[in-house]
Amino acid sequence: MSPAQDVLVVGAGIVGAAVARELALRGLSVAVVDSHPPGLGATSAGMGHLVVLDGSEAEFQLCRRSMELWDRLLPDLPSDCQARRPGTFWVAVGEDELALVARKASYYLQHGVEAEALDAKSALEAEPALRRDVSGALFVPGDAVIYPPAAARWLLENGPEGKVSVLKGRVIEIGEGRARMAGGEELSFRWGVLAGGCANDLMPSLPLEPKKGHLVITDSYPGLIGRQLVEIGYGAGTREGKATTVAFNAQPRSTGQILIGSSRQFVGDDRSLDRKALGLMLQRACEYLPILAELEVIRTWVGFRAATPDHLPIVSEAPNLSGWWVAAGHEGLGITTSLASGELIADLMLGTGPTLDPAPYSVRRFAGG
Repeated sequence: MSPAQDVLVVGAGIVGAAVARELALRGLSVAVVDSHPPGLGATSAGMGHLVVLDGSEAEFQLCRRSMELWDRLLPDLPSDCQARRPGTFWVAVGEDELALVARKASYYLQHGVEAEALDAKSALEAEPALRRDVSGALFVPGDAVIYPPAAARWLLENGPEGKVSVLKGRVIEIGEGRARMAGGEELSFRWGVLAGGCANDLMPSLPLEPKKGHLVITDSYPGLIGRQLVEIGYGAGTREGKATTVAFNAQPRSTGQILIGSSRQFVGDDRSLDRKALGLMLQRACEYLPILAELEVIRTWVGFRAATPDHLPIVSEAPNLSGWWVAAGHEGLGITTSLASGELIADLMLGTGPTLDPAPYSVRRFAGG
């Protein structure tokens, strides 16, 4: 039986949508399957912060390439994607963190990312609601914000006409050139891509583990903050070991609401609110933005992000199953790095020269991969 599509993408979150769109732009027919409507799985729990991070050279390169691709798309996104460019304000407290501002600014500028180091006075003039003892801040004006579920839908709906179809259902088994749905239907295709959190369910050998995070959104308070505010130690604060960790992250939405994060926990698939973790997260947020204690919270929720041991995603050919590829394990950077991940999958699948060095994202970097 000949395949109905060239490619099956399992996962209709923003990574799966980006993979599908890129493959369609290169002339392939793509079916995307998910048990959730597009963008309403793990993607719906993302803050939508398009940000260049520098936790490692590989992380930086993936972020920067993806931001180049987002820069081309942002002007075309419709209003429901809530695309804006408030920039990121990395907040420092204490001399050690102020030194980190200088190092981070130097790295960004050397690598072509616009950045400005601010002293305490300038930081408070720009964001007067911040705690009074800030030592300074790093402002990265090119970072942006989108509403992830709407962006994922747009990516799926705005590729070449007739090239991308979306199926609702759950894939329970995969093999070479085939996938079996929960209802018994068999799908055939030339290549398959596991995109997002489903990858570990269908390929348990992958070194992926779910990280649970909490988010809080307030009522509307227009103008209270103007930029995405993040403590400069954010990366270390959310990636250390297996213990519950929290870090300050506050985002102004186009509605005037403030979206507050972030927490990270390894708790299996427990989807309940953890009031202790939530309390620690909000306490941390109020330390940096004291006025938050006076604001009305209207919603709190949790989400899961697949993480790898080295905090880099797997974007490569799958191990031990011919014709399958993996784009998963993006942790908290799936929204930002979705477009570059889609580009890299397409480059590798079609044998074109990749824009990025694929080695840091290959599953083979792990023992037994």
